[in-house]
Formats: sequence, C-alpha cells, structure tokens
Amino acid sequence: MSTEQTRPGSNVSLRDRAYRIRRNALLMGEVQGQGYIAQALGISDVLAVSYFHALRYRPEDPEWEGRDRFCLSIGHYAIALYAALIEAGILPEDELTSYGGDDSRLPMSGMAAYTPGMEITGGSLGHGLGIAVGMALGLKRKKSDSFVYNLFSDGELDEGSTWEAAMSAGSHKLDNLIGIVDVNGMQADGASRGVLDFEPLAPKFEAFNWFVQRVDGNDIDAVAAAFDAARHHADPRPRIVICDTRMGKGVPFLESRERNHFLRVEPDEWQQALRILDEGRGQ
Repeated sequence: MSTEQTRPGSNVSLRDRAYRIRRNALLMGEVQGQGYIAQALGISDVLAVSYFHALRYRPEDPEWEGRDRFCLSIGHYAIALYAALIEAGILPEDELTSYGGDDSRLPMSGMAAYTPGMEITGGSLGHGLGIAVGMALGLKRKKSDSFVYNLFSDGELDEGSTWEAAMSAGSHKLDNLIGIVDVNGMQADGASRGVLDFEPLAPKFEAFNWFVQRVDGNDIDAVAAAFDAARHHADPRPRIVICDTRMGKGVPFLESRERNHFLRVEPDEWQQALRILDEGRGQ
C-alpha cells in the first residue's frame, strides 16, 4: 500500500526522497565526523521505497496499532533509518544535529527505547529476523492485516540464528513477513563472501519455502516493483527481496574507497560529498 497518495508532499518522487535521505545521513555523519555512512548512502533507495511507497504508518502516531512494522536488524545502520524517519516526518528535522550526542534520541546504534519509529533494538547481528518472525506470528494471532518488514545485512547471513528464523518463517507460512537483505559485499572483517560465502543466496531461501526476488537495490523502480510483488504474492509463505547495493552510492569518491565498512571522512570532505550529491540530484 503506497503512503505517497495519502500524505502531504505526496507529489515528491521516490528519487527525490532517496536524495533527501542521503543528504540527511551526510549531515548527521558530519556531526560526528565518521560513521556507517557508506551503508546509509547505499540503502537510501530501499528506504525511500519502504517509507514512501510500501509501508502503512502514521507519522504523527508511530505506535499506531494498524501500522506495518519496519525492523532494523542492523543496528549500526541507524543513521540511515534516522534519515528516513526525518524525511517521513516521524522525527523532527531539528534533531538531526544531535546525532550521537549525549541525551540524544538518535544514538549511533539503533535503540527502540530512545527513538520514535524504531521498532527494535538492533546491533546484536542475526537477531532481527527472529524478532520479526515473532512479530509476524503475533500479528497473525491478532488477525491483523499489517506486514512486518525486516532489513538485515549480508554479514548477518553468517549467523545461525538467521537461518533458524528463516526456517521457522517458512514452516509457519508467514505471508505477512517481508525480509530485505542488503547485499553490499562488505563487513567488518572484509569482503562478505571472503568471510563466509553465502552464495547462491536465492536458492537457499527458496529451499526454506520463501518467495524470493533479487534486484539492484539502487534501482528504485525495480525495488518498488519487487516490494509490490512481495506484498501481493498469493502463496502463503514469507517473502524476501535480496537487494544488491553499492556502498557510498551517489558520492563517487566514497563509492571507490576501500574497506568502507566504517568510513573515516576528512573534515573538508563532508561538504564536498554534499556538493557532489546535490549536483547529481537530477541524474
């Protein structure tokens, strides 16, 4: 269900939403001078589709019972989700400069107790999908028509708990659960497939009785179509969208930086990155 049609500013394109999410993330990154900015830039297109095309929610009431749940399993991607929550009007824009500060509602790793719109406390990687399975089961028992979306990373594919949750979701036929995997190819210890090779990924989830799609996660039209297909798929089984993304997307000198899992950006580079992003907005 698209929220673009029911909310002020619905004439804003998904590409503009993604641009603004990236810009918000860069501005927050500049506050601390470092962070998981490459992941934020890479996943912004997926977040734009999530919050301005797919999810059902009320910005003024983040706890609305009828909402779809968006679980951020990857706690260190919080800077990206905050950027989306600000764009969605769930968080006020003037809190952006508090990112990572004392008493801020925007800690560097996502915590549900601090931040409106943050459904779970992520960061212990491999747990998000299990939590999402529990949420989806609970909603089923309440006869709710809400969906649970769970964003997790290719690094989390190293964790056995992820696969236990995947098997459980397939067994329970959780057709209200939509998984999103960010396959950006990098984790803290190096290239993801060099740490533990998870490919071929799609057949693995298919074997666990999931409806599987794989798309370019930086192609907004492809992501939106995949989300629509996942939501409306007829078979009673969980759905997953595998999104291949490019870290640092939109800022070429960050895209090409090696070992960009945790980027250290020089003080003069933040404004340079913002300028490049602004110049490429219409492309």
